[in-house]
Amino acid sequence: MLHNWSFILLFATLSVLLGIATFLKRMIPLFKRYLIPVSIIAGFLGLIIGPEVLNIIKFNVKDLENIVYHLMAIGFIALALKDRPIRKGNDLPKTAFYIVSTYLIQGILGFGLTLLLFYTIFPNLFPPMGLLLPLGYGQGPGQAYSIGSSWEAKGFSFGGNIGLTIATFGYLWALIPGIIILNYLVKRNKMKVEAPKESEPIFEIEKDEAGDAPISASIDKITIQFFMIGIVYLATYITIKGLNSLLYPLGKFGETLAETLWGFQFIFGTIYAIGLRFLFNIFKKTKIMIYNYPNNYLLTRISGASFDFMVTAAICAISIRVFVANYIPILIITTLGGLVTYFFCLYLAKFAYKHYKLEYFIALYGMLTGTLSTGLALLREIDTNFTTPVAENLVLASGIALPIGFPLLLLLTVPIIGYTTNNPNLYFITLIILIAYFFLMLLFLALLRRKDRV
Repeated sequence: MLHNWSFILLFATLSVLLGIATFLKRMIPLFKRYLIPVSIIAGFLGLIIGPEVLNIIKFNVKDLENIVYHLMAIGFIALALKDRPIRKGNDLPKTAFYIVSTYLIQGILGFGLTLLLFYTIFPNLFPPMGLLLPLGYGQGPGQAYSIGSSWEAKGFSFGGNIGLTIATFGYLWALIPGIIILNYLVKRNKMKVEAPKESEPIFEIEKDEAGDAPISASIDKITIQFFMIGIVYLATYITIKGLNSLLYPLGKFGETLAETLWGFQFIFGTIYAIGLRFLFNIFKKTKIMIYNYPNNYLLTRISGASFDFMVTAAICAISIRVFVANYIPILIITTLGGLVTYFFCLYLAKFAYKHYKLEYFIALYGMLTGTLSTGLALLREIDTNFTTPVAENLVLASGIALPIGFPLLLLLTVPIIGYTTNNPNLYFITLIILIAYFFLMLLFLALLRRKDRV
């Protein structure tokens, strides 16, 4: 064969799976009735026909994992390039602190459980494994795989795949208990759910935006979006590569941090994308730039497609053998993680918000066990036309939560250094910092809540 078709065939296979899943979603009453995203149906379909079960299609797992790794960053960059209005009121910052607080309670629980298991019945367990809980549940399969795979070089066997498995359990917690809880709460509160408006788009962005580059331009609009994403991702690669060259000479600490940085590529990409967006705003104000080159509609479509393919590939890449070899700690962490996330989200929604308590709870629970899309899918069942501000606040707060939670991502390197240098004190230092940061987030939430009451 003169040309390498492996990537194209993998892309085509994932496309076919998504197409079949779309058909099944429309034709099977169970799928039509319940809020199961097409990408999750496609992923499990791929897992069944893949080498782990029926072996009809021999997926290259490394290729699938690479797709998950890169599509996650592309999706985040596309979202960060979007122009968003600044909103007034306390619900937006409260939602950001709510999100980070849930990451923290998941991190404290997951890390605490793996330390307990490590020092009792599983002495061969990788101690930082539990920190994949907030990554898999709170942020999704891309982040869980990205960080887990970066730990493999430090002794965490199949870390990326375990991250994908934990994230998949998160989806199950979002969808199965989420739907049951939603129906129960709607009946208990005797809520009347509005019918969808067929005549207008639901939570959609206009395709043609004022000030856009003209259609008659010599370059297509979507090409411009990919052009910007490509520049940002190239800057991300050069930055991490440069930091690696500076960190490696610093010994074990530098090596550990350098390798972990590759798991943070989506963070660097998001920061650069926000910076580019800010630069465009300056150019517009100073009349250097006439047109709005970032197009919110197209960027939303690119990010949505990236996440659909990413979720499908992530589930297809799960190794059942890896799960079976680690099923006890995985089941303990994911089950307790799901229960604690449910009760914590329920309590925090009642505590933090004056209005739309149920809407905020179900949306944030769905997001903090699955992804933003599962949160919006659950919300749509009770806020069909997104007439409340909850959906918009959820999207905007996700971006605000990123810089608030960024120190936590840096903190992930501390227990890895503790593992590689055989210094368990760093495990407990990490746990103490997580607890302190958690109470700090609750303090900010309490202050914002008090401000609402004044």
